[in-house]
Amino acid sequence: MWRPHLVDTARLKYLGIVDALEADIRAGRVTPGERLPPQRAIAEALGVDLTTVTRALNEAQRRGLVSAQVGRGTFVRDEPAGDEGGGTPLDLSMNIPPQPAEPDLRRILPQGIASILTSPRGTLAMHYQESTGAPADRTAAASWLAGRVVGASADRIVVTGGAQAALFALCALLLGRGDVVAAGAVTYPGLKAVAAQQHLELAPVAMDEQGILPEAFEAVCRERAPKLLYLIPSIDNPTTATLPADRRREVAAAARRHGVLLIEDDPYAPLRSERLPALAELAPELTWHIATLSKCATPALRIAYVLAPNAAAAVRLATVLRSSVLMAPPIFAALATRWITDGTLTALASAIRAENRQRQSSAASIFSGLDFAADPDGHHLWLHLPQRWRAAEFADHAERAGLAIVPASAFAVSPHPAEAVRISLGIAPDRGVLEEGLTQLSGLLTQPAVGSRAVV
Repeated sequence: MWRPHLVDTARLKYLGIVDALEADIRAGRVTPGERLPPQRAIAEALGVDLTTVTRALNEAQRRGLVSAQVGRGTFVRDEPAGDEGGGTPLDLSMNIPPQPAEPDLRRILPQGIASILTSPRGTLAMHYQESTGAPADRTAAASWLAGRVVGASADRIVVTGGAQAALFALCALLLGRGDVVAAGAVTYPGLKAVAAQQHLELAPVAMDEQGILPEAFEAVCRERAPKLLYLIPSIDNPTTATLPADRRREVAAAARRHGVLLIEDDPYAPLRSERLPALAELAPELTWHIATLSKCATPALRIAYVLAPNAAAAVRLATVLRSSVLMAPPIFAALATRWITDGTLTALASAIRAENRQRQSSAASIFSGLDFAADPDGHHLWLHLPQRWRAAEFADHAERAGLAIVPASAFAVSPHPAEAVRISLGIAPDRGVLEEGLTQLSGLLTQPAVGSRAVV
C-alpha cells in the first residue's frame, strides 16, 4: 500500500501530496490497480487535515492518476493519464459558497481585474503597499462593515490575505506558547491548526443548538484562565448554530469580567437575513473582528478585513503581517473595493443566499426524518448520525462510495465529540448533482455500520 509523503517544494500541501503520489506511480513504486489508504489514514500519516487530503485526491483524479470506485475506495489507474482529467468524486467536504449564475464570477472577475489595470491609476495595484492596506481599501471595508458593526472605522481596519492568515497573525500577536484559547467543543479546523503550530492549548466550551453556553464559558474562565475566546457567532462552522443576541451580551459581559480577549470570526454574517449585534459592538475594547469575503463571494478572492479594538492595535497587527505575508494581494484588494463600491459584493452575497436557500430546501427534503442542524442562509449542515454509526466510519464508508464529507473528529476540541458529520452544499456544480449525492448519502445511512473494519 502506498506510503503517504509530501513533495516539500510544492507551493501548497495538497499539491505536495499529489506530486508525491504521481512521482511514486511514474517510478513504479505504486502499481496499477493498487488501492490507496483511506483519507483519514493519509491525513494522520502526514499530520494534515482531512480537507487537504480530499483536495489532493480530487486533484489526483483530475490528473487521471486514480479513480474512485463506488463501495470500494480509490485505486491507481491502470494507465495513468497526463493532465487529461477524469471523473471526480462529489466533494461535500469543502465549505465554499455555491457559484450563482448571476453575477457570473467567471465573467466579472477577469473583467474587474482588467478594468482596474487599465484605469489611470491601475499600476498602483501592482505595487507594494502598506501592511495595513491601502487607504481606499480600508475606507471601503469600513463602509461594508458599517451595516453589521456599529462604529467600524477605517483607521481600525487591516486588510489581510484571507481569514486564515489573519487568524494566524492575531494569535501570534496576542498569545504566547502555552497560552489557553477557549473555543466551542467543536470548532473551525483552522484554529486547531494554528494552535498546533503556535503551541497553544485549546479549552472546550460546552455548546447546544444555539452555540456556546455562556455559563460554560464562565466556568472555563474560572478553571483555565484563557487569554482569548474564539468563536463563529453566525452560522457556526461546523454546527450551523447562530448565537442569539442575549447570549452574545452574556458572553461579552463574561469576557469583560475575566479580561478575556475575543476573536469574532464572522464569515457568514453577510449571508444572514437577520442582523444581530456583533461582539465588536458589545465589547469593542476586547474584540478582534474578522470579516472574510470567502463565504459571501468566493475563496479565490483572498481578502479579509480585521477590525481591531483601536487604531494602535491595527498598527500592531500590521507589524506581525509585515514579517510574514507582508501585505494582502493588492489587485484583489482593489477588486474587492470596486465590488463594495459598485454594489457587486452585495449582489453576490444576495445571490449566494438565494442559492443556499434552494439547496438547503433540497437537503431538508432528502434528509427528512434525520437529525440534522442547518441554517437556511448557510451552505453547510451538521448531520447527527443514527446510533449504530460512528462518524469516522461513516465518513470512510461515504468515501468508498465517492462522496467526501467531514467527521466531527476534524472539528473536535473536547475528547468525545458527537457522532456527526459536516456536509457542505456549495461545491456541487448544480442542484441536480447535489441532490443525487445527498440521496446517496441518505441511502448509505440505512446500510449496516462497518464498525468491524480496522482504521489504520
